[in-house]
Amino acid sequence: MLRRTARLVTALVMILSGAFVGTVATAGTAHADGCYTWTRTLSQGTSGADVTQLQIRLGGYPGYGSALAVDGSFGPATTAALKRFQSAYGLTADGVAGTNTYNKLYALQDDDCTPIHFSYSELNDCNTTWSGGAVSATTAKANALRTMWKLEALRHALGDQPITVTSGFRSYACNDSVGGASNSRHLYGDAADLGAGPHSLCTLAKQARYHGFRGILGPGYPGHNDHTHLDHRDSQYWSAPTCGI
Repeated sequence: MLRRTARLVTALVMILSGAFVGTVATAGTAHADGCYTWTRTLSQGTSGADVTQLQIRLGGYPGYGSALAVDGSFGPATTAALKRFQSAYGLTADGVAGTNTYNKLYALQDDDCTPIHFSYSELNDCNTTWSGGAVSATTAKANALRTMWKLEALRHALGDQPITVTSGFRSYACNDSVGGASNSRHLYGDAADLGAGPHSLCTLAKQARYHGFRGILGPGYPGHNDHTHLDHRDSQYWSAPTCGI
C-alpha cells in the first residue's frame, strides 16, 4: 500500500512538474483564433510567410498616398506601417511585431481571417464561388481580403463607426448587369463601393487617401455621385472633384 501511494505521489509530482514547465515554456506567447498564429517576433530585416500575413493586415496603414507591398520582406515601409497600426491601437509604437501586436491582430480578425467588421459576403454579392471575373477565384478572394483589412483601418480611423459596402467583387456577367466599366476593378476583387452612412461620401474618399487605396473615385466623378469607389490598382488615380480630390 505504501509503495502504491509512493508511486501515485511520484506520478502526480511529475505531472504537475510537466504542466509547470509547459506553462513556463509558453509564457508570453500569443495564441490565435482559427485563422493564423505567429510564432516569432518580427522586425525589420526578417522575411517569410509570417511577414506576408502581417503585411496583409497592415495594408491600411501605409501613410498618405502610399500602398504597402505584400512581398514577405520586412523593410522600412512595413516598419512604418506597423508603427502607425500600433499607435492607432494604443500600443508601444516600436515597429516590432511581438505578443501585444499579435494579440491585437487576433482580436481584430475572425476565424476565416477577415477583419471582424467585414465579411466575404459583403465583398461579394455576385456569386459564392468568386469565379467569372478577370482573375482566378483564388486571386479575387485574396484581393478582397486585402481590401477588407484596408477598410478596417479606414473604419477605425473614422471612430469605429459602421461603413456600408454596396458592391465588391463582380463576375463579367454581374458587372455587365449593373453597367460597370469593361475594365472595372470589381472584376479583380480588389474594389469596394461605399455608401453614405455615419460618414459622408466625401469623408470616406478623403480618409481613404491614408489607407492604401490607389484608386479613389467619388462625388463629382461621372457615375459616382451616390457612392465612393475604392480599389488597389497598379498606379494611383484619385478623382472626387466635389470633395476637392
